[in-house]
Amino acid sequence: MKNSGARPKKQDMGRRDFIKAGATVGAAVTLPVTVAAGKQATPVHSWWDARPASLRANRPEAIDVHAHWVPEPYARAMASLGHPLHNDPRESDLEKRLQWMDQRGVQMCLLTLNGGMPWQFVSPEEGVRLAQIVNDAGVEAHKAFPGRFVAAIEIPMRDPVLGLQELNRVAEKPGLRGVHLPDSVERREYVFEPAFAPVLARCEELGHPILFHNLNGEVNAFGSWPAGPGLDAAFSHAVEATKFITSGTLDKYPKLEIVLPHAGGAFPFVAGRIEHTMYHMPDLGLPQVRLEHPFRDYLRRFHYDYLTYHPEGLRFLISLVGADRIVVGTDSFNAKDIEYPSAVIDQFNFPAADRDRILNGNAKRLFRL
Repeated sequence: MKNSGARPKKQDMGRRDFIKAGATVGAAVTLPVTVAAGKQATPVHSWWDARPASLRANRPEAIDVHAHWVPEPYARAMASLGHPLHNDPRESDLEKRLQWMDQRGVQMCLLTLNGGMPWQFVSPEEGVRLAQIVNDAGVEAHKAFPGRFVAAIEIPMRDPVLGLQELNRVAEKPGLRGVHLPDSVERREYVFEPAFAPVLARCEELGHPILFHNLNGEVNAFGSWPAGPGLDAAFSHAVEATKFITSGTLDKYPKLEIVLPHAGGAFPFVAGRIEHTMYHMPDLGLPQVRLEHPFRDYLRRFHYDYLTYHPEGLRFLISLVGADRIVVGTDSFNAKDIEYPSAVIDQFNFPAADRDRILNGNAKRLFRL
């Protein structure tokens, strides 16, 4: 493929050519007709207000790949270390969670720890024990409810050698279909350090997608309240995704799959500026990055959950990366949760193929479900 660093030859575009180009782009991206025509017959709600048209329309079919949990053995272990957890009961009680899933139209959840992952404040040895507890609980959850729960492998990332050992210990166990990692720890971008390379290589070899999530805590924050909590994930994911491209990591691991939560945070919206900075701002003195593919191709190397919360954001994201790169994620159980995950998509009146891809098809392909 053509190298991204080559500057395209400028061409003059008349009004007719501009309209024709716009029509071509519109044909390539599937959007609701009412939106494309500028006439929206029915309002499209923000995610927390989306409701199904009927109970029948709310049948369990969504696969939620951004679903947090707190296994009971893990909660007890954390309490013994002096870090008691205060979580929603549905994060620990699978029966209660199943009731919620049945009521809300969710067929399956891919379970991961939340932003309170313990790796930043426990020793590597304690981290190994906690990871083992969570991973074994994930296997048991899948065995108890094989059609409803799978889990991502948690690893103690502070020590990549121990992390790789734990990954290998559980890699082939039933119900574990991905690897869950923090974006960074105290702003340390550990994923790109040479010592962590064997972990990335093993994930690629196993075909286990990596699901990233930001860490809680002031040491990981990008701002103070009230800005911080709303912006931490957005900036953390943007830095992570950018580094995966500009470091050449995606070229080094061409089959590695990555899922960005919170719709990729700010990354989809600043991707154009990142490319511009790389190739059109030589005065900054940045090292010239030689990518194997055009920059925009790398945007589709990631999958993104649909947590834009505003409909305009989802339309933009789909126009940028395509419906085949979007998955359902609820971030449950947080305040003002998404009550009806399928209703979020159904209100757009997408074509059936795109609807099915987003609700479950992309997740089935990605996690081999």
